[in-house]
Amino acid sequence: MFTTRRPFLVMLTALAFGLSVIVVGSALAQQAPPAPLKTATAKELGTFLVDSKGMTLYVFDNDKEPGKSTCNEGCAKAWPSFAPKAGDPAAVAPLSVITRDDGSKQYAYKGKPLYYYAKDQKAGDTTGQAVGNRWWVVKP
Repeated sequence: MFTTRRPFLVMLTALAFGLSVIVVGSALAQQAPPAPLKTATAKELGTFLVDSKGMTLYVFDNDKEPGKSTCNEGCAKAWPSFAPKAGDPAAVAPLSVITRDDGSKQYAYKGKPLYYYAKDQKAGDTTGQAVGNRWWVVKP
């Protein structure tokens, strides 16, 4: 009788271990982004990153070099940088702080500089999505 139960117990233990790995992996995958980032959801876009006030954040395809913004002068008027403010917590990976060409600071997510879109008026607006086929909401 002992020999017939042993394979069943081994299989049950393996199943329990496999389920625990799935649960832990799911919890890590759904972990909140580091402050001051938050997430929002839109039916057509899914989940994306916003600032602490709910304003949508974007990345620019022309920013090819990690930690380097190529959106300056006129571009920066339409696409202001998401910059750290006094009292913000220290950036924690995958969030970092980069230095722009003008010496100002800007947040980057996974090395990609983060921007607002000047035409977004309120929390949850995503009017910058796909502008010029180069600007995109940030997926966590």
